[in-house]
Amino acid sequence: MNDMASQNFDSAAADARPSPDDEMDNARMPIGVVLEISGAGSQIALDLQRLNECMDDDDPSIKLAGQVGSQIKIRVGDAWLLASVRDQRKDRRSESGIIAHIDFLGEGSEEKLTGRINGFKRGVTRYPVPGAMVFPASTPDLEQIYASDGRANITIGKVFPTRDIRAGLYIDAMLGKHFALLGSTGTGKSTSASLILHRICEAAPNGHIVMIDPHGEYSAAFRTTGQILDVSNLQMPYWLMNFEEHCEVLLTSAGNERQVDMDILAKCLLHARSKNRLAETMGKITVDSPIPYLLSDLSNVIQDEMGKLDKATSSAPYMRIKGKLDELKADPRYQFMFSGMLVGDTMTDFISKVFRMPGGGKPISIIDVSGVPSDITSTVVAVLSRLVFDFAIWGREERTRPILLVCEEAHRYVPNEKNADGSSVGKILSRIAKEGRKYGISLGLITQRPSDLAEGVLSQCGTIISMRLNNERDQAFVKAAMPEGARGFLDSIPALRNRECIVCGEGVAIPIRVNFDFLEEHKRPASEDPSFVDLWREDGGEEELVERVVLRWRSQG
Repeated sequence: MNDMASQNFDSAAADARPSPDDEMDNARMPIGVVLEISGAGSQIALDLQRLNECMDDDDPSIKLAGQVGSQIKIRVGDAWLLASVRDQRKDRRSESGIIAHIDFLGEGSEEKLTGRINGFKRGVTRYPVPGAMVFPASTPDLEQIYASDGRANITIGKVFPTRDIRAGLYIDAMLGKHFALLGSTGTGKSTSASLILHRICEAAPNGHIVMIDPHGEYSAAFRTTGQILDVSNLQMPYWLMNFEEHCEVLLTSAGNERQVDMDILAKCLLHARSKNRLAETMGKITVDSPIPYLLSDLSNVIQDEMGKLDKATSSAPYMRIKGKLDELKADPRYQFMFSGMLVGDTMTDFISKVFRMPGGGKPISIIDVSGVPSDITSTVVAVLSRLVFDFAIWGREERTRPILLVCEEAHRYVPNEKNADGSSVGKILSRIAKEGRKYGISLGLITQRPSDLAEGVLSQCGTIISMRLNNERDQAFVKAAMPEGARGFLDSIPALRNRECIVCGEGVAIPIRVNFDFLEEHKRPASEDPSFVDLWREDGGEEELVERVVLRWRSQG
């Protein structure tokens, strides 16, 4: 510390230090002094001796006082200003001095009897002046700060470093402005996602949640509380696809040839849709209208159009589209979508089933796309996401029924510019991120590679729940997306333990570090890492195992 700060601190500490007969009260004793002030944060000087004294305190919050990521408080008149310690360095001018930068979190009034923070609010109205004393924030202080303000909330764990303060998320604020759950593989990300979704379902048993599950992990977690839909029972009608999605599935060409194929497909698809009686009652329809049509009708229209060609016009585009269509009809892997049984007008039933309207006590539908052929997985996700968006738009006249769309492995569907392939799923999810909240759609993104996400999408997430991230690019990307006041917390992201996270944004009063609750075994996803040692010790039955796997492999339809 510099000489002036040292004198101020020593005199204040001497005045506040209790007599030897009194018990040491670290909460009432200053641990440092303010050196510099700026709009978002400040520089303080901490006394090493006082920090060591605090380390012996029974209160876990005081024990960590002054350390990186801990909270401290500064007296401003008759109020307290709360701040988070961002970093520390040794003060070369003093043996026992430490210089630290802090980020302001908010302020509250002072309880006259106890000196604790009361009535905490985010933001700063009065700044301290250089020379103001710095005190540790105690557990009773943090209880006031993290206490619910009466809004609907769910609790997901304990606030670090306290033993018993519950960490809550404000549901309306978190869902109203989207959220993202980030974390490297093995940090407990899937279990944490299940925990949050289970708590939301318990708080809102008549909710409407759709989760895209690319690995089939979450079926085990929601078997009793949700509707599980996979290739065996999804029965998604092919005619629900719009023109862009039809192009992704049916067209194999590129460049100038693709444009020719698109023009032909648009003409033939509109003709096939218009053959339905429903189209006659609707008046004018477009190529995007979700009107049922027969695959055989589309094939016949293509055949007829090809028959009208003169000798100089190539029939290759027609043959390409017809060949792909025949392939989809014949391949058993695509039967969940391209079955002749799906031609009936089941749109109302399908939407009711997927969106849980009515829910029947199961507010979440898990769409397991692990069995969907990889070449159309993104199209299936695009159709489901677009149905959510279109349903909200065309339902504006009705009483709003908000829908939460949760997307696991989000970086696969909304990639950044470097990995972008122009797919329809990226466009629709980006649009939901930007415009969804106007129509009552909430987007939940879960990913292990935030740096591979589209740049604009993560910045649209009002609440970010970050578990440990091992990759430096991912850490930098998340820091850029988080608010300034959370920077001190963000520096601890690489050091988080499993089942720990940093939460900041709209869903919490101030940024917090949380230790997630344990989730009951039957509510966990099937994402446990296999034990190589245990499994490799087992012997026997391997010939039959290989035969069973090969049989399933061959009959994958």
